[in-house]
Amino acid sequence: MLDTVYRDFGTGYVPRWHGDIVDPAAAYLSSPRHTLLVAVDPEGPGDGGSGAGDVVATAALDSRGPAHPPNPRELAERYPSGETAQVRRVYVRPDHRRRGLARRMVGHLLGFAAADGGYRSVYLHTDPSVPGAEPFWRSLAKVVHDEREDAGRAGGVLHFEIPMGR
Repeated sequence: MLDTVYRDFGTGYVPRWHGDIVDPAAAYLSSPRHTLLVAVDPEGPGDGGSGAGDVVATAALDSRGPAHPPNPRELAERYPSGETAQVRRVYVRPDHRRRGLARRMVGHLLGFAAADGGYRSVYLHTDPSVPGAEPFWRSLAKVVHDEREDAGRAGGVLHFEIPMGR
């Protein structure tokens, strides 16, 4: 996950945004309503270069809705914590993309959220400047807010909702 924030986001590690990356067990494994999926490459040399035993993809879900700030207030109100399954950290190493791995992992997250029974909606946000992120999420979800359209804002995040029955 840290590789992604450095390589794809260009931000590096920012504690207020990426604390779950440093302690994924606390963020995703301590609550029965949260989960973390990890895909491991079964082939290759296993030397950290995306070989056997190397993590090639992650996907997570938790019950924390989008916080305001930094997200728009209307989104925090529409997707409250406890009732919202937030999809997070869907990352696939570049050499494993375009193989359906992220789509399968998101499918497992949606099944997990449905089995929980307490979620009213599934929310996520993404950085549209990350290669492939916007078209991937548009194929699965509907845009509920595009910060690029906000007055006086440069850049911006895309916010999505995935239908619960998907």
